[in-house]
Amino acid sequence: MKPVVTLAALAVVCSSLLVLAQTQAGQPGGGPQRGGAGRGGNPFSAAVPPGGAVPHLELIKLPPGFSIELYAGNVQGARSMALAPDGTVFVGTRQNIVHAVIDRNRDGKADEVLTVASGLTTPNGVAFKDGALYVAEVSRVSRFDGVLDFVKVPGGGPAPKQTILNDKFPSDFMHGWKYLAFGPDGLLYFQVGAPGIVVERPEPYATILRMKPDGTGVEIFARGVRNSVGLAWHPDTKELWFTENGRDMLGDEQPNDELNHAPKAGLHFGYPYCHEGAILDPDFGKGKSCADYTPPAQKLGPHVAALGLRFYTGTMFPAEYRKQLFIVNHGSWNRSPAAGHTGYRLMLARLEGSRVVKYEVFAEGWLQGGREAWGQPVDLLELPDGSLLVSDEKAGAIYRVTYARPS
Repeated sequence: MKPVVTLAALAVVCSSLLVLAQTQAGQPGGGPQRGGAGRGGNPFSAAVPPGGAVPHLELIKLPPGFSIELYAGNVQGARSMALAPDGTVFVGTRQNIVHAVIDRNRDGKADEVLTVASGLTTPNGVAFKDGALYVAEVSRVSRFDGVLDFVKVPGGGPAPKQTILNDKFPSDFMHGWKYLAFGPDGLLYFQVGAPGIVVERPEPYATILRMKPDGTGVEIFARGVRNSVGLAWHPDTKELWFTENGRDMLGDEQPNDELNHAPKAGLHFGYPYCHEGAILDPDFGKGKSCADYTPPAQKLGPHVAALGLRFYTGTMFPAEYRKQLFIVNHGSWNRSPAAGHTGYRLMLARLEGSRVVKYEVFAEGWLQGGREAWGQPVDLLELPDGSLLVSDEKAGAIYRVTYARPS
């Protein structure tokens, strides 16, 4: 199938590029709000406050009994996280490095941040299995052996050995950064996003893929997925749930980002024909019906940039949080100045079986006044003690959420 781009869709892409060029030149864009990337992130995100992109955890509001504190600073561009059995937290970025964050004395705060790999192309995705670190760049997935020997030595030991497993994936940068995770079936899951605001391209674009750990046996698991940067499997059913970022340039209040549920392979989630399960695309939706595609399990809000998600399985938090789904809202980039930004928070989806019965704010305060944000959360990682780590791309930090029963 040849790539198809309508004139209207091309105009949308061109207008977005014009806004980007204007912003880089220091001119007012007139559309998306100008922001600041801080130590990592989207230059169109909410503006950085005068004090800079530094953690202000005193501004974070949490339910009673919960607290948040700095786990590690100086984690430049911190995004996806993976945990090793020795407690090391590996952190991907949209830059060219992968971090290793180490709490050597196990006091709940990192003692050292090392660069475990560099010279990479947007190594957003990280996963750990059988002593090796797996890293997903834009167009390839690699395995790094010897990473635990490297982190054992203060300052870093012998350099890990990189083995390229598969380098045949598309090289488009837009939505090319990948989330990487091992599924219950032992396979590596990751996505190839659509390389534009709304375009139709041949597969493997707009799909979730899976492959064997050696890089072979690549197959499509789900179709019609514009851009997913978060995958999680239910602890009981072992079924996949994932976030999806909706298309832009249809207004401030639509379409919603999506929480999707894929109990089996082969489902199509609508992109680019249908958005949020109910809105036919003005260009690609002609002659289509939303009823032909799998609807979202939950609409997550327009332009919130839903990214990492995690089923909580620990025992530190109250029992009502167990097996419930935490979801990161990274934050908007293209709502109009009049509407203000949205997202920049942690949400909680409460489930009964496979049905979302409530969707509520869990932590907020990264965004102030709808205009300025000192940070942007990205991913979640549960530690063995039941505390929850939160990566912050803009502030270059990782936070730890804990719970103690109020006295």
